[in-house]
Amino acid sequence: MQTRLHNGKEQIFCEWRKRWVRLTPEEWVRQQLLHRLVSDFDFPASLIAVEIAIQVGEVKKRCDAVVYDNSMQPLVLIECKAETVPLTQKTLDQAITYNRKLNVPYLILHNGPQTIFVHGNHCNTSGLPRYTDLLRCE
Repeated sequence: MQTRLHNGKEQIFCEWRKRWVRLTPEEWVRQQLLHRLVSDFDFPASLIAVEIAIQVGEVKKRCDAVVYDNSMQPLVLIECKAETVPLTQKTLDQAITYNRKLNVPYLILHNGPQTIFVHGNHCNTSGLPRYTDLLRCE
């Protein structure tokens, strides 16, 4: 991952948005997770989109990231928090609210030290599946 100092502010290059963005603690966690999904779990980088706009009632929101299947249907919704922000029921509720619009089968909640993988009513904190395993289970 490339970082730089620009106008006194640290930035990171987001490969998915193809631009430099401000390097916040949450952005660092998101970029680390996305790169890990690609390198360690064989998620195709081309099927990952960052900061997807959705409408929740009257309010416009942004999902941290969405992973699509080969037919460009949303497959995984990703919600990231800074390392200092614990993953709580509130985090899960936020992802569920976004998922009412996207209707994906899988959620990933991540804050750096902790990752929660959600499928239906089941939460797994022991690891993430490979992308091909998600496609088989769909």
